[in-house]
Amino acid sequence: MNTITRLLVPFVICFAVGSINAQETEKDSIVNSSKPEKQMEIKKLQESKKDIENEERELLRSDIELINKRLDNGKITAAEAEKLKKDAAKKRAANIENRLQIIDSKIALMERNGVYYKGNDEGDRLIIRIGGDDETSESIIYIGEEDYDKPKKYDRRTVEESVFAIGFNNTLIDGQSLDDSPYKLGGSGFVEWGFSWKTRLLNNSNFLRFKYGLSIQWNKLDIKDNNYFVNNNDIIELQEFPQELDKAKFRATNIVIPLHFEFGPSKKIERDNYFRYSTRRQFKIGLGGYAGLNVWNMQKLKYKDDGNRVKNKQRGGYEVSEFIYGLSGYVGIGDIALYVKYDLNPLFKNQMVDQNNISFGVRFDID
Repeated sequence: MNTITRLLVPFVICFAVGSINAQETEKDSIVNSSKPEKQMEIKKLQESKKDIENEERELLRSDIELINKRLDNGKITAAEAEKLKKDAAKKRAANIENRLQIIDSKIALMERNGVYYKGNDEGDRLIIRIGGDDETSESIIYIGEEDYDKPKKYDRRTVEESVFAIGFNNTLIDGQSLDDSPYKLGGSGFVEWGFSWKTRLLNNSNFLRFKYGLSIQWNKLDIKDNNYFVNNNDIIELQEFPQELDKAKFRATNIVIPLHFEFGPSKKIERDNYFRYSTRRQFKIGLGGYAGLNVWNMQKLKYKDDGNRVKNKQRGGYEVSEFIYGLSGYVGIGDIALYVKYDLNPLFKNQMVDQNNISFGVRFDID
């Protein structure tokens, strides 16, 4: 993940600098104003004093809630909690005083010079942040107004992840073993990519998590023995192609909602203002399934005709099951796991002999 961040940082900075420079120029520009405009700006600044007081009081309330949670969890004593509350109250009072002084200085500047600074109100400063600390949000890279870069939540039960999986694909056919499969074991594969959310289910433990999301799956079959799929009155058959095939591949594309219960230990990381459970380098097991829709299927044939190379793509018309559902599971450590999924629905619907898609591979869950 650190490597990804290092690669993204230069691009993000280059993209952001032009936009921010333009915005800062606008924010800092001095505008000549008529008396009504000046009075309107002064009124806005005076009204913002109340907003500042309310904002700091809300932040103080959040500070006290965090201190009380630490006290309830036995992390600090009652005396320590009382001292922290007094320190927090002093900090917020000083913030109010300093911020109100800034507003008063702006008002005095307007009244004295008859001009005002367009935008640039207290608190809307644009920043670029890479990395973070206890006072910033969860995002690794943040670009925007400083006030929206909120501090970390004390307890974050749900985390976001991206999912990527790749491996081998084939079908299980009634009365037939994988060794006798009409599809090449090495050439048939699958890819899955999507997003997921992982929610802790227990209050004081991260041993059990519920994982859910949205993924797109590509399941590919590499047909062997110079065969290809033919739709014969809604019966999908493998027939020998009249010419020598260089390639015969069939691909089904599905969009699914995966659902898994994930089990495994976690390391608890505690800080003054928040705590987190980390599953880095920790053993995990995920058991569940998925359901969704088939959105695309295609057969691709490559061959030579009179010395000319021909690529033939045949889309649709293969009686693929529209509704996709199956079982899946993974076992691994940290972000990497061995992964298996099995379609309970047949690949082709209403056939005399069912064949169900099965996939084995490696799965990456990247937060």
